[in-house]
Order: sequence, then structure tokens, then C-alpha cells
Amino acid sequence: MIAPCFMNDTLECLRRHNVRIEPLLARVGLPPVITEPISAQQYGALWHAVAETMDDEFFGEGARPMRAGSFALLCQALLSTRTLEHALRRGLRFLRVVLDDPHGELIVRNGLAEVTLKDASLRSAFAYRTFWIIIHGVNCWLVGRRLPIRWVDFKCSAPPAGTDYRLFFDAPVRFDQPESRLVFDAEFLTLPIIRDNSALREFLRQAPGNILVRYRHDEGLSAAIRGRLHTTVPSAWPSFETLAAGMRIQAPTLRRRLQSEGQTYRSIKDEMRRALAMEALLGGSRSVADLSADIGFSEPSAFHRAFHKWTGKSPASFRREAGPRLNARENSSMDSAVPRTRSETSGKHCKIDHQI
Repeated sequence: MIAPCFMNDTLECLRRHNVRIEPLLARVGLPPVITEPISAQQYGALWHAVAETMDDEFFGEGARPMRAGSFALLCQALLSTRTLEHALRRGLRFLRVVLDDPHGELIVRNGLAEVTLKDASLRSAFAYRTFWIIIHGVNCWLVGRRLPIRWVDFKCSAPPAGTDYRLFFDAPVRFDQPESRLVFDAEFLTLPIIRDNSALREFLRQAPGNILVRYRHDEGLSAAIRGRLHTTVPSAWPSFETLAAGMRIQAPTLRRRLQSEGQTYRSIKDEMRRALAMEALLGGSRSVADLSADIGFSEPSAFHRAFHKWTGKSPASFRREAGPRLNARENSSMDSAVPRTRSETSGKHCKIDHQI
């Protein structure tokens, strides 16, 4: 489901461009005031209606219109690529030709892949988020799995309170940064492209609604496991066999089903521990020793080794180089979306809302 706060982002964008909203909402069967979550299919139908009305699949947020049909041409252009890196670089070039600004550049360094946006003017959070949805969603589809995001920076200020970008991306999010960028592990760049023309036809029939849900962090069996782990502190996470028994699934079956989603139990735990660690390092001043215990490491040296493997940096270096802390508004929204550490929960479970 798509939460009302994100629908409001979309409608506010249309108002900025003097688009009559009520006829578009009625055309796709939506009420004039959105107070409840809507389905991704309804949002996808609205996307198509807006693109047809404005002749712009980027909702007027680029320096030039992304003419209707550009998204399909982008996907077609990427089918002949060999690896994710090849596809990502070609996709960014395509979008630069289409939009002019914003346009992205891929930078690979220190084990990380950074898609950094260059822009002649400051744009809205909605514009940057739409760019990330297109490029990240298509790339996930091309390789057949979700690509975990490390963190996302926005050059603009935070959207209105209640619009939880941290939950949307399942990663630390910072606003008012020098550049807009999306960061993930560089090791994924070698993944092969597995789609063909037949798969593309099916994909386009369901786009863009499918990229809004298919590769979200809260979909599938791996999401159910994350939900279970979110209810307790990392030091108390169960073994794989205990987890499978609790889910009433045979361990070999659970392992196979996770593999079909491009995940393992270990990778899920690592993603969650990494998110917790980066959140704490970006937004707080807890000692590394305390943090390592909170996220389930027996000793700080083990945490240091794991964090260096994740980021290519020590925890201290990451904190020092990360720049300004998360602004107060974003921190307040993160408090409700990020699993609490041991010292914060004091034995209580936290509740996560997985709506986007």
C-alpha cells in the first residue's frame, strides 16, 4: 500500500505545476481527498494518467519533460547490458539525455557504489525520490532481486512531518546535504542482467506499480523474517533452525525460498545490524563498545571487522566523514521506524508500520 503522506507529496507536485487534480483522481477511481492508503496499482494508474495529461513521466520535476514512453524505452535500452554496473551507467546516461537535470553519476570507491545527482537548481524531495524509484526499481528488476541501500542523502530540506523516507528506503536518510546520492554495496555491480524481451513485456504491463512494491524491503518472506527480528534486540535473535520452527517452515524449505528472493538469513541479519550501526553512528554519540554490544556483537573487535567489511571504513572514520548529523525532524521519524538497540528497548518490543 502507498500511504497518504506520499500521495500528498504527489498531489502537491501537481499543484505546483497547475495540474487539475480532481479529474485525474476521478479518472483512476480515487476520492478527491486521500486519507487512507491506496494500492500500488492505483498509484501506478495515477502515474500513467499524469504522464498522459502532462506528457511527462517525471511529473514536471526535470529540466526537460520525460515524454510519455520514455520509461519503456529506458527499460528496452537496458536489456542488452551484461551486468548491473553496465545497466546503471547506461540508464544514467539515458536519463541525462531525457531530463538534462537532475542527472546522475556513478562513483565506485571504498567498496561502495554511489549514485550522485548533479543539478543546476534545488528540487523537491519528491523529484529526487522519483529519480531513485525509477533507477533503483528498474535495476532491481533487471537482476531479479532487491538491492539493499546503505543510505540516501537529499540536497533539499525534509518533507512535511509524517512523510517517513527512512521507512520507504529502509536505510538512513539525511536532508540538507551538499549533494543528493544513493549508496549501496559495490559488490552488487557485478550481478548479471537476467531479463529478456518476454519478461520486459510483462514488466511494462504492470509498471510502475510493480517497482513500488516488488522490491520493497517489506515484501516477501525475507520481510516476514525482518518483522520477527524487529521485535527483539539483536543479541536475542534466534538461530536459523529456531526461526524456521517458529515460522512452521522446514529449515531446508525456508533456505530455498530465501535464496529465491536473493537472500540468506545471514544477509538479512547483516543488513539489519548494518542499518542499526550506521543509524547510531550518523545520528548519535554512543561509544563503539556500547554500540557493538547493542547490535549483537560479543566484543568490539568483531564489530570493527564487520563494519570495515560493510563499508571499507572503521566506525570512527565513518562517523567522522559522514558529515552533519540527521536533522531533528528526520530523527523524530526514524525513532518510530528503526529497531531500537538493547539499551533503548529495556526489554520492550518496538512496533513497526510497514506501510509506504
